[in-house]
Amino acid sequence: MSSPLVISTTPQEDVLGDSPSVLLASDYEFPRHRLPLTMKDESKTPLVIVACGLYSPITYLHLRMFEMARDHFNGRNEVEVLAGYYSPVSDAYRKEGLAKAEHRVAMCRLAVESTSDYLMVDSWESQQPTYQRTAVVLDHFDQELNGKGQGIRMKDGTQRPIKIMLLAGGDLIASFGHPSVWAPVDLHHIVGHFGCVIIERTGTDVYGFLLSNDILYQHQMNVIIIKQLIHNDISSTKIRLFVKRGMSIKYLLPNPVIAYINEHQLYLPGINS
Repeated sequence: MSSPLVISTTPQEDVLGDSPSVLLASDYEFPRHRLPLTMKDESKTPLVIVACGLYSPITYLHLRMFEMARDHFNGRNEVEVLAGYYSPVSDAYRKEGLAKAEHRVAMCRLAVESTSDYLMVDSWESQQPTYQRTAVVLDHFDQELNGKGQGIRMKDGTQRPIKIMLLAGGDLIASFGHPSVWAPVDLHHIVGHFGCVIIERTGTDVYGFLLSNDILYQHQMNVIIIKQLIHNDISSTKIRLFVKRGMSIKYLLPNPVIAYINEHQLYLPGINS
């Protein structure tokens, strides 16, 4: 997971409807094909997990993060994970090594289609002409799931709102302490209104940062930290370097994604991907 660009301090009210920088492509459709229509256990809280990032390319670590989060919630018996979504960043992010959004979305879709029965890829963020703050992206999911979608149906015919949480790595939460990267109003909105599921990465002291950051500490009940029981440090940066050096990336990411990288000659030196 990667740190976001500098963001403004605009409040999150009606941001999707009023922002001139937000674009809805004519062929865009929010993915719902793996979202259940009803809950298995209505005594639990319905939850959808969202992961924002570059995914250039998506790796097995990105896939494992959702599995670790689902295992955590399944073990607590209070939350029912309905689905998980990847939201690749738009080309406006302009980071070195960032493949075009169409490729990153396609690779994410190949990864989830070949490995999962509950993960989906939402292309809304990737289609935007400007960089969208994480708070805005989560508002988009809230609008699609609880606004247009009206939550999830109960057996008695009523609709219950779906809780949405951000899934991120420990390196991302460390960036929360930089006001030039994250505006306080956005952090309050992300952590306070939605909540965060943090996968602790090697070399990151997430608990220490949670204690030292005022906003995170204020909303600590809405921050869930999960330790990796089997450490996995696969990074997209290393994958791109392996491809550039002509080294094997087999068993680091799903085979359909590897085939896509080879077919489209992504990440090779001297090729603008």
